[in-house]
Amino acid sequence: MKTILNIEDLGKTYQSAGRTLTVLDHINFSIAEGSTNAIVGPSGSGKTTLLGLCAGLDKPGSGKVELANINLGSLSEDQRAQVRNQYVGFIFQNFQLLPTLTALENVMVPLELRGEKNIKARSMDLLDKVGLADRWHHYPAQLSGGEQQRVSLARAFSNSPAILFADEPTGNLDTETAEKVVKLIFDLNKEAGTTLVLVTHDLELAAKTQRIIRIKGGKLIADDKTEIK
Repeated sequence: MKTILNIEDLGKTYQSAGRTLTVLDHINFSIAEGSTNAIVGPSGSGKTTLLGLCAGLDKPGSGKVELANINLGSLSEDQRAQVRNQYVGFIFQNFQLLPTLTALENVMVPLELRGEKNIKARSMDLLDKVGLADRWHHYPAQLSGGEQQRVSLARAFSNSPAILFADEPTGNLDTETAEKVVKLIFDLNKEAGTTLVLVTHDLELAAKTQRIIRIKGGKLIADDKTEIK
């Protein structure tokens, strides 16, 4: 299968109180196009940092991140933003909807940035798929947490991403709502043929993916449930 994401010897450090804090240490893996993958590990293990680097939200301290054969570390912030808009969808745990825009307008943002046409109709179709066609005119503050996450999901798929990153997509949702959002993620992912990479504490959610990557203390400790020697 074709590789869409390749991580080589990836490292990330931060300076804290005069000390160097290693968040990620020599991470190596690749992701196949169209696959579903989970990154799991305890709090503070570096999961969210890793996801952000994979999506081009930050630059690596060392090593390489290649997305769609593009070396993200060699790009400026604006160039990485262009790559994200072309290839990436992202679902945040805290939704990250723009409070001054309606649900429909939030979904339309990525398409507007790409200068595409017929974006209102396409965005309404996505809201319909996540069950919110009748809430298109509501602002985030007027929506429940589950509804906000569904708007976030529709926005993530609006630019037909090659790869979807999800950071604890059910972390702020009750069990019933989380189950509905998870079903939507996998249904839309399958329909669009998108690669899925999600970070989660929920091992039941992780088990729904084809592959589980485990990290601890910033190191890759296991892949596909097989211990690395």
